[in-house]
Formats: sequence, structure tokens, C-alpha cells
Amino acid sequence: MKNLSIANDIVPVGQFKAGLAKYLKEIREKNNSLIITQNGKAAGVLVSPSEFDELCEIKLFIESISKGLSDSKQGKVYTTSQMRDELKKMRLK
Repeated sequence: MKNLSIANDIVPVGQFKAGLAKYLKEIREKNNSLIITQNGKAAGVLVSPSEFDELCEIKLFIESISKGLSDSKQGKVYTTSQMRDELKKMRLK
């Protein structure tokens, strides 16, 4: 994710509405984010589709690691031979 530019990447909702096509094109081409404000406070964030996909992949990766660490702490682990047996069963299905 790119760093935000206070001068360019934060716009009020009225300005965003007026220049919607321009902002969408800029986000797609530059792969940056845009913070949209309403009454001086952040109301939403617009990201490019590729940035959204990347954020989803990162979230899934972090969740997978957290689940693995939690399972490990709870003793839900396989030995190497148990894992091989499980993989063989999965391949036969």
C-alpha cells in the first residue's frame, strides 16, 4: 500500500462526487487509495481493485497463520507420518 498524500489523497464527499470519473481513473491507473471525508471526518476509503485483492490476500494469510498458531498452542498438530497419511487419503478421494 502506498503512502497517503494529505494534499492529494483526502477529498471531501462533495468534491469526490463532482470528480467521480476522474478519481476512479486516477485510482485505477496509479493504484493508490483515496480517503473521502464528510463533515471533516473520514467517511470512507476508495481503493483500486488490485489493492483490494492484495489486502484480502494479506488478511487471509494472517488469519491462516493465526489459526495455525492457535491450533499449535492447543496441541492440534500432526506428526510427519500422520500428515503423510492424511495427504495420501486426500489424493485417493
